Amino acid sequence: MGLYKEFEERGMIAQATDPEAIEKLLDNEKVTFYIGFDPTADSLHVGHFLQMKIMAHMQKYGHHPIALFGGGTGMIGDPSGKSDMRKMMTKETIAHNIECFKKQMSKFIDVSEGKATFLNNGDWLLDMNYIDFLRDIGVHFSVNRMLSAECYKTRLERGLTFLEFNYMLMQSYDFYKLNNDFGCKLEFGGDDQWSNIIGGVELIRRKTGKEAYGLTFTLLTNSEGKKMGKTEKGAVWLDPEKTPPYEFFQYWRNVGDADVIKCLKLLTFLPMDKIREYEKLEGFEINQAKEVLAYEVTKLIHGENEATKALNAAKAVFVAGTASDDMPTTNVSADTFTDGKISVVELMILSKLASSKGEARRLIIQGGITLNDEKISDINATVSKDAFSNSVIIKKGKKVFHKFDLV
Repeated sequence: MGLYKEFEERGMIAQATDPEAIEKLLDNEKVTFYIGFDPTADSLHVGHFLQMKIMAHMQKYGHHPIALFGGGTGMIGDPSGKSDMRKMMTKETIAHNIECFKKQMSKFIDVSEGKATFLNNGDWLLDMNYIDFLRDIGVHFSVNRMLSAECYKTRLERGLTFLEFNYMLMQSYDFYKLNNDFGCKLEFGGDDQWSNIIGGVELIRRKTGKEAYGLTFTLLTNSEGKKMGKTEKGAVWLDPEKTPPYEFFQYWRNVGDADVIKCLKLLTFLPMDKIREYEKLEGFEINQAKEVLAYEVTKLIHGENEATKALNAAKAVFVAGTASDDMPTTNVSADTFTDGKISVVELMILSKLASSKGEARRLIIQGGITLNDEKISDINATVSKDAFSNSVIIKKGKKVFHKFDLV
């Protein structure tokens, strides 16, 4: 089976500018392609993970990825899929974020011996003469057509700045630049990038007469159409300092029953024959597929050792009902106790199980907090220092466990 057919079978492809030509290209040539990453934070998150997995998948077939970091476009912000304008970042913040992205991506993408290329569009966008850019590039874009694009239509009602309006031109120019300088024939992106990608394909055709192609991939959404990768604490990051491997594992272990097969297809390298076997599971047995998903994705991002530790910790909690050294843990110092006691509310804040005392109390009142298998109903409940001679575990809801150690 060719690579394009495999993408189709896994349900990865959303739209393609010329499906037949792209399939022929991927199956018969070694193609240089690119995916853009605007450095909006100092870590990649699960929303980027699908793009990285696609890059790794393409590499396995001998194709050459360019990861383009938005040192220039990041100064503006992509309005696609956003209801409000992105927060403006300084050049220093953007440069720092790009370096963080490179380090993370290098663990997942093979960058040895020129097998991948990392570029920064700030190298050509930041010093560009605006008048020259408008005369050379802007002349090829119809404002009427741009306003009909989905990425702009959804913003018009709430206000679209002229700053953001330039984003499509800049991303389109990126594709033209990479096509001209690196022979890049193909741009990939999430399906919210369709309008921007078409802009680049058409710009290349108008300026050079050459054919280039665009392909968008399915966005990582759940069965209700909501983007995946968000928790009560915020985004699910790939940086282990932001989202520890155990929490990362737990996120995938707890996906909805209706989403697990889709995630196995999109996010793992498991053969489709194996995934089809998991697809037959029903009822409680679906948890087997969830465990496999969590293990495989955690292994890809954090390595086999961390994935195994997370799996063992999860089994210790869910199956044996005991504590594990690999569970998320907060150390409690002796000076935090008052009269030999500490409140459950304080423990929840220390561990970030709650962001405030008000939130902690609400969770207790709603019956969502358990201490060592006993439901807590008193917002003034305390834990004695002596209790820490054994494991103290607070459970929030049905899926979040946290251990406390006395130091």
